[in-house]
Amino acid sequence: MGLILGLTGGIATGKSTVVNVFKNLGFPIVDADIIAREVVEPGSIGLAEIVSVFGTNIINSDGSLNRKKLGVLIFSDAQKRKILNKILSPFIKERILAEIESKKDKASLIIVDIPLLYEGGYDKFVDQVAVVYIPEKLQLLRLMKRDHLSENEALQRIQSQLSIEEKKKNADIVFDNQENIEKTKKLIEAWVSEKNF
Repeated sequence: MGLILGLTGGIATGKSTVVNVFKNLGFPIVDADIIAREVVEPGSIGLAEIVSVFGTNIINSDGSLNRKKLGVLIFSDAQKRKILNKILSPFIKERILAEIESKKDKASLIIVDIPLLYEGGYDKFVDQVAVVYIPEKLQLLRLMKRDHLSENEALQRIQSQLSIEEKKKNADIVFDNQENIEKTKKLIEAWVSEKNF
């Protein structure tokens, strides 16, 4: 049975970059973001439940979820964010745990990519937690640049998650991503080889 490594970070800390390094090394990935999108596809129970709470104005003309409209609603209102999480969490958790189960005997290392790993209590379903880390100031700058957000909008998104410093404190492994992609890649490759996966 392989080691189940929960991988998390903060918004714009470079978690996707790190996941791609593991993917290119051939390790299976359980991707919570993909699962979260699948549970709200047109015709899904997840989407129907969101609509029953937030209304049809968050639906595109093709019946799909308008993420941008929903994002505006939930990032500016902690209560609405809690409601959305409460609706979707059971669907997402069930799928994540099923995917872990189906992959755990197929490789020496399984990466479980969950942005809200600590917030969702997933740390108890993995063997170890790795955090992709950059300091908050750099996180803010990268997020503003990446998503063309004002400082206030970027801060709202960052503050909707557990702070990166808090995540770093709780982590078993910290992958520092302050430098360039090449350096981060070498860091992960060295870790994989040292652990003999």
